[in-house]
Amino acid sequence: MKRIDRFANPNKFMKLAKAITPWAAWSTVGFLAAGLYLGLFDSPADYQQGETVRMMYVHVPSAWMAMFCYVGVAVSSAVGLIWKHPLADLAAKATSPVGAAFCFLALLTGSLWGKPMWGTWWVWDARLTSMLILLFLYLGHMALLNAFDDQTRAMRAASILALVGVINIPIIKWSVDWWNTLHQPASVVKMDGPAIHPDMLWPLLLMAIGFTTFYIWVALLRIRQEIIANKIRAIRLRQVNG
Repeated sequence: MKRIDRFANPNKFMKLAKAITPWAAWSTVGFLAAGLYLGLFDSPADYQQGETVRMMYVHVPSAWMAMFCYVGVAVSSAVGLIWKHPLADLAAKATSPVGAAFCFLALLTGSLWGKPMWGTWWVWDARLTSMLILLFLYLGHMALLNAFDDQTRAMRAASILALVGVINIPIIKWSVDWWNTLHQPASVVKMDGPAIHPDMLWPLLLMAIGFTTFYIWVALLRIRQEIIANKIRAIRLRQVNG
C-alpha cells in the first residue's frame, strides 16, 4: 500500500496523470487506426459468417473492456471502503460511465451481429442476459453516486453495490461453458493457445489494446476533472463559511 499511498496526494496524481494522458491519447489513435484498417480491409472473411465477422473487432473488445472496467470499479470500491484511499472512490466514479459505454456497445454490436447469424436481434441466453445485468449494475452504480446529498454516503452505497455485483463477472466469462448458449466458447484465451487465425487475431488484439488505452485516457481525464471540481467546491465552502 505504500506505493499506492504515494499517489494519495491529488497534486502528485495530477502530475502523473498529466504526463500519461497524451501518451494514452496517441496510443489510442494509433492502435485503433491499425486495428480498424487490418480488421476491415486486410483480414479475411469467415468461411461461415462471411463479412459479418468484422463486427467481432468491435464487439469482442467492447465486451472484454466492459468486464475489465467493472472489475476496476469493484477493486477501487474495495480500496476506498477498506483503506479510505482518497482517489479510489474517484477512480470508481470515473470508470463507471466508461464501462457502461463499453457494455452498451457490446450489446449493440452483438445485436447487429446476431441478427444475420441467429435470425433475431435478441435471445435470452446466459451470456446476453448476464451482460444486460452488467449494464444495469453500471447504471445502478451511477444512480447511487447521485442519489444522496452526502457524497460519503453515496460512495459507500455505490461501493457496496459494485462489490456485490462483481459475482456477475465470472458468470459472464464462463456462461458458455456452464450452460447451453448460442455463443461460441472462448477462442482467444485458451490453455492450448488461440483457436483463431493470426490474420484475425492481430487486429482483434490491436483493437483490444486501443480500447484499453482509450479507457486509461478517459479515466485519467475524468479523475483530474473530479479533483479540480472538489478543489473548487472546497474553495467555495471556505468562502461561504469565512
